[in-house]
Amino acid sequence: MENWEAAYLAGIIDGEGTITLTRHHSKEHRRPCISISSNDLELLIYIQSIAGGRINSKKNYHPTKHKNSYTLYILKKHEVFSLLKRISPYLKIEKKRKRAQWIVKYYDKVTVRNGKYTKIMLEKKKKFEEEFFLQ
Repeated sequence: MENWEAAYLAGIIDGEGTITLTRHHSKEHRRPCISISSNDLELLIYIQSIAGGRINSKKNYHPTKHKNSYTLYILKKHEVFSLLKRISPYLKIEKKRKRAQWIVKYYDKVTVRNGKYTKIMLEKKKKFEEEFFLQ
């Protein structure tokens, strides 16, 4: 990814994106996620080509009134970390920049690879999540 592409993606994420911790199942721990919503599928396909992820479409119940909408989700750890490292210097929205830097700096320190947490590690993981959402 070129520097100009990283800056461009930072602008898109500043405007239309989200940097968060999410879970797909109620029993699992949260993991980093970058999402970008748009009704411009071509834009999301371009971003997907350089950043990865998957595109989901939303059911349009009123096609005469609304355009189709899509969301690009970047969930794979290596894709999320690679993108956050590249774009964080260019993010202008302070909250998003802090969240990106927080994930890159602390996520691996509080996440065990096999998912088996000791009591102390689980407390650190929960504290990380709580502090993340205060960003």
